[in-house]
Amino acid sequence: MHWVNLLLSALSVTWAKPRLPLLSVQMIDVVNESNTTWKAGQNFHNVDMSFVKSLFGTLLNGPRLPEVMHSVEGLRLPSSFDSREQWPNCPTIQQIRDQGRCGSCWAFGAVEAMSDRLCIQTEGNVSVEISAEDLLSCCNECSIGCLGGYPTAAWQYWIKTGLVTGGLYDSKVGCLPYTIAPCESHVNGSRPPCTIDPIPKCTMQCIDGYPIPYQKDKHMGKQAYSVPSNPEQIMAELYHNGPVEAAFVLFEDFLLYKSGVYQRITGEFLGGHAIKILGWGEENGTPYWLAANSWTTDWGEKGFFKIKRGKNECGIEAFIVAGTPLN
Repeated sequence: MHWVNLLLSALSVTWAKPRLPLLSVQMIDVVNESNTTWKAGQNFHNVDMSFVKSLFGTLLNGPRLPEVMHSVEGLRLPSSFDSREQWPNCPTIQQIRDQGRCGSCWAFGAVEAMSDRLCIQTEGNVSVEISAEDLLSCCNECSIGCLGGYPTAAWQYWIKTGLVTGGLYDSKVGCLPYTIAPCESHVNGSRPPCTIDPIPKCTMQCIDGYPIPYQKDKHMGKQAYSVPSNPEQIMAELYHNGPVEAAFVLFEDFLLYKSGVYQRITGEFLGGHAIKILGWGEENGTPYWLAANSWTTDWGEKGFFKIKRGKNECGIEAFIVAGTPLN
């Protein structure tokens, strides 16, 4: 289904239902009393709703990349698959990042999958964290800063310009670590309050003390492509090449996800969101995709979540992008 039709369909369903307060106990109760495939609970504490709504920064009307088809004739895919187990010598696959006070999910989903694929292709010899900071701040054609961006443009930028390394906020890992600080969105602690941060400035210069110049730290992409909106094709892509970036339509109840296999139960449409898919499986008879979010390990199942597979839940199978590293 085309994204415009999907959004119109989603919104028409929303209008027909009574409005529940966002992140409310009532919404949690509606989910948990529906005897569905997942459990809801409070993930966000003491935050302004404008911050919560800023987290969905994927623009869904961007250009499509050429599709790459896999030959699945005779391919025996396992009933479950987890990239973390398949490639245990690639630590980035297990990582949960934090996009902080910025709608940069489109960038995180991209650089996470790029990092994983670089490690997989080199059989663990090149294991680095590709910088979300570099992509967010320097790719003018990708985004409108922390207000949103296009996943396909991120992968094209990787091919055209390349991306340097960079770890989490204040990690001092790589050329350009993330500069947007984590905030106290999920637990009560010592982090700063959650307000919206401006887009970081493109510096094209590594942090002090990093031994490699900015231009020489670049990792390039060779090919970027879309994966057909077919579960078997997506599974084959994961099985052969590793994690992918996916975008989907996000509804209010997703914010309350705690465990199980997510499928939309209630709540209004909020925007587009991008994540990394790293596997698949089945839980209590419900097939799912295994995915990594970028809202810290305090959200969901230690930062990971499962979403229903095979029915294009919230459009999750309609917008899959991936690519091949050059080195």
